[in-house]
Amino acid sequence: MSVLDWSRIDTVLLDMDGTLLDLHYDNHFWQVYVPEKYAERHGLDHAQAHAECFRRYNAKAGTLDWYCVDYWTEQLHLDIVRLKEELAHLIAVHPEVPAFLDRLRTVGKRVVMVTNAHHKSLALKMRKTGLEVHFDALHSAHSLGLAKEQPEFWQRLAEVEPHDPDRTLLVDDSLPVLASARNYGIAHLRAILQPDTRQPDKDVGDFQAIRHFGEIMPPESR
Repeated sequence: MSVLDWSRIDTVLLDMDGTLLDLHYDNHFWQVYVPEKYAERHGLDHAQAHAECFRRYNAKAGTLDWYCVDYWTEQLHLDIVRLKEELAHLIAVHPEVPAFLDRLRTVGKRVVMVTNAHHKSLALKMRKTGLEVHFDALHSAHSLGLAKEQPEFWQRLAEVEPHDPDRTLLVDDSLPVLASARNYGIAHLRAILQPDTRQPDKDVGDFQAIRHFGEIMPPESR
């Protein structure tokens, strides 16, 4: 993996789920907990509920609805916010994230969270982790009306978060998002090898990837 030249980077865009936070929480929530609650709510066996939930998930993959707490509350007739709170003890920050965020601020980079997460999920996770204090700005795709996978997202982001794509780093665990950002022109990209610490490394294709943020820690200012 090539070393980042931090002298060529002014803005750091960071994803949340799977990048800063362990994706185990979200995977367990949507793949296990929600189907269980859906089965109870609708009188289905587990296999039926799992199949129906995943049919609905797959139909909305890559869209804002897929990430929308309110959409799934309506569609599944479940209180998604309350269920997320019930599992909030599983929310965990990836190793070296706080130290990385601290270093970015001390060396003068603009630190921006750019997430597809709904603002209700974002608020829960910031409350549980305390990471918000490290950021200059937090941007949810729901505020911009487009998911990060969509090419037009990045231009819309630039309207509220001005940045030079040639001098911007994006770290994200989603390959479709990284591909979209690359097409837009963001010059510095890193994927995450293990978004979910309970799962094996993912295939990151031709993207350079990190296991821990210590691998790309900026040097201390002299």
